[in-house]
Amino acid sequence: MNAYQQKWIDVLTNANIKDWKITPLEDDILIDLPSGSNVSTIMENLPDVIATLTLDITESPERLKFILRHAGEHHEYIVNPTDRDLNTAKK
Repeated sequence: MNAYQQKWIDVLTNANIKDWKITPLEDDILIDLPSGSNVSTIMENLPDVIATLTLDITESPERLKFILRHAGEHHEYIVNPTDRDLNTAKK
């Protein structure tokens, strides 16, 4: 686990978001959402929340994927995407 990933885990854990289970998954962060979560609303607001929380991160930014899992589905959000992430649709 890199320092940037660890800091994000610390910040999210300290935010005390009710019933979110936050764990590292290789170089990513896995967030298991509780039943009854409105995933559409969470994903819609996630960029703004991440932008606000980024102010508390002083480590050098690295690529980091947040994987939100709920009811057998998963959604991803990447901060500091690499060229590879940005060019996945190009062939």
